[in-house]
Amino acid sequence: MIRTVHTTRYVTPLREGGSLPALVEADDDGLYVLKFRGAGQGPKALIAELVAGEIGRALGLPVPEIVFMELDPEFGRAEPDPELSDLLSASAGLNLALDYLPGSLAFQPLVGPELDPALASAVVWFDAFVSNVDRTPKNPNLLLWHRRLWLIDHGAALYVHHAWTDTTDPLADAPDRFPLIKNHALLPFARDIAAADAALSARLTPARIAEIVAAIPDAWLVEPEPPVRLVGERRASAFTSLAEDDAPAPSAAPSVPSVDARRAKYAAYLTHRLASPRGFVEEALGARTRR
Repeated sequence: MIRTVHTTRYVTPLREGGSLPALVEADDDGLYVLKFRGAGQGPKALIAELVAGEIGRALGLPVPEIVFMELDPEFGRAEPDPELSDLLSASAGLNLALDYLPGSLAFQPLVGPELDPALASAVVWFDAFVSNVDRTPKNPNLLLWHRRLWLIDHGAALYVHHAWTDTTDPLADAPDRFPLIKNHALLPFARDIAAADAALSARLTPARIAEIVAAIPDAWLVEPEPPVRLVGERRASAFTSLAEDDAPAPSAAPSVPSVDARRAKYAAYLTHRLASPRGFVEEALGARTRR
């Protein structure tokens, strides 16, 4: 079960993040890094953060606790900075947050404790599976906290879902080999990707995937309605140049798949991605050999 907490204090924006996350305090007295639903990447970035992050946790990888976080609209109205005010107002309601790791340092391959090859191999396998494009040497999204490696920021994973429509067959994307794994920050340390594949693919069952996907909130799966433009007192449309009496009757709105159908796309994509032969594993093994 993923806990739900409520924001009680906006501490500071974290401007190094492209989506402008923030450090906030919640009603459980904990500090969290809050990812906003109203940021430019939209709800799909939160879906990726949730699904990929919970998959990582299910695999036993060091991902900070993920929580749902309710944000009161008053935070937006009280914020004097217009940019932050707009972001907070657009994100009122349910968002996502990760446990804050105070005093953590950015991971640097040549500094700090020696990296465990088994862990590096597992992280490479995991990122190839969820198609995480954001674990490169320039932006590894890895932290060292209490001399332990932690994985953060998975909003760029599952990038194929940004192209999905309600008619998309997710199984067509499932065999993607993910050639970008060649740029992974931990690939030089991943000495046994085959062993990681054997262990992790057995641990991540279809039932566990379904359980994780089931946690995606309905509100993040509902496409927002397009804004209504008004011209004077009349709604802008293809028929605004016609007289009111001449305008054709509006056609029936197309049926919108249920949120359960949209969740099912994620479950089908991830489950079929695990099927043998796993092209993303072959790609990672080849990239490791070519280094």
